[in-house]
Amino acid sequence: MPEHEDGEPSAASDVPRPEPLRTFFRIDEVRREDGRVRYVGESYIPERTLLRKLVPQFRDAGYDVDLETVEGGHVVVATPFNHGRDGIPWVNVAMFAATILSTLFVGAYGWYYIGWEEIAANPLVMLRAWPFTAAVLGVLMTHELGHYVAGRYHGVDVSLPYVIPFVFPFGTLGAIIRMRGRMPSRRALFDIGVAGPIAGLVATVVVTAIGLSLDPIRVPAEIANASGTMIRFNNPPLLGIIADLLGQPTAYEDPTLSAHPVVIGGWVGMFFTLLNLLPVGQLDGGHMVRSMIGPRQETVAALVPGVLFSIAAYLYFWRGFGLDQSVGLWAFWGVFSLVIAFNGPANPADEERLGWPRIAVGIGTFAVGALCFLLVPVEVVSA
Repeated sequence: MPEHEDGEPSAASDVPRPEPLRTFFRIDEVRREDGRVRYVGESYIPERTLLRKLVPQFRDAGYDVDLETVEGGHVVVATPFNHGRDGIPWVNVAMFAATILSTLFVGAYGWYYIGWEEIAANPLVMLRAWPFTAAVLGVLMTHELGHYVAGRYHGVDVSLPYVIPFVFPFGTLGAIIRMRGRMPSRRALFDIGVAGPIAGLVATVVVTAIGLSLDPIRVPAEIANASGTMIRFNNPPLLGIIADLLGQPTAYEDPTLSAHPVVIGGWVGMFFTLLNLLPVGQLDGGHMVRSMIGPRQETVAALVPGVLFSIAAYLYFWRGFGLDQSVGLWAFWGVFSLVIAFNGPANPADEERLGWPRIAVGIGTFAVGALCFLLVPVEVVSA
């Protein structure tokens, strides 16, 4: 039974050997590769059953575990929880810093109406847009940190958030986290999946309420009275409900007044929550539905692209809307959902069904998420 550390002998005591591994798996060789432990051999029981038995034992020893099928047998791969997370996460830091700059620029130029000449002459003037940046990044980071905290609670190897810088209209394309290793159970998959939307929705409601309570900003007369085209962001039902409860307007008859840009942070939170709750692939909604109904989630996921294409077709053929009136938006997400549905959902090692409290939380989250939907969220109109 040879053991290797990059080709060098290693003591048997250096690697975990939980009882289910010794009982249900024939170990022919143990190797250490790039910090991981690889047990080469053959499983005596079905792969899914072996993983269900191995995951809790390896997690107690501080490892994620997965199973690979190779010619002539199997390889159990054990990865330490801290593998690849030593030191400062420079990529995360750099992307976050870049997104701060991109949202400050977009906020200053697009939402606070600070001209390019003024920004070029004094870049520090972009700091006037810090409320916009704080609002947009606040809802996105709260969403992703919800996933992160739930992942760490369940001992899943999750990365810190990666925030994606972009240009107009928000200065970012959102944020993601990476999950490595096998998902231990349906409960863990559900908790990690639902934590993001719940945390994000709470942050969204708070940011929206703050934005609606702030005084409107004044639009320069030359912009307010100019002719041409502009992008209009229509209000989802949740934004309208918050505005009605606070007794605050979301728009003004005076064309030189506009709602405070912090409100856009709330709009972004609602829109990204809606998209993340699509029940396909590795999206939050896909994780939640996979946890709630099991492998039948793939049947649900197969319907989602058709629904999105149908919305685009309805708007185009029956309502006479153009590609710039959300037809292109829903068509794009139809294609995107088709791709991620094809890649499939996460498959937890433990398929024990969820209890009714989690099912109720899932249904409630989807219900609140539905309040973020509207047929035409974005459209280009003539001023």
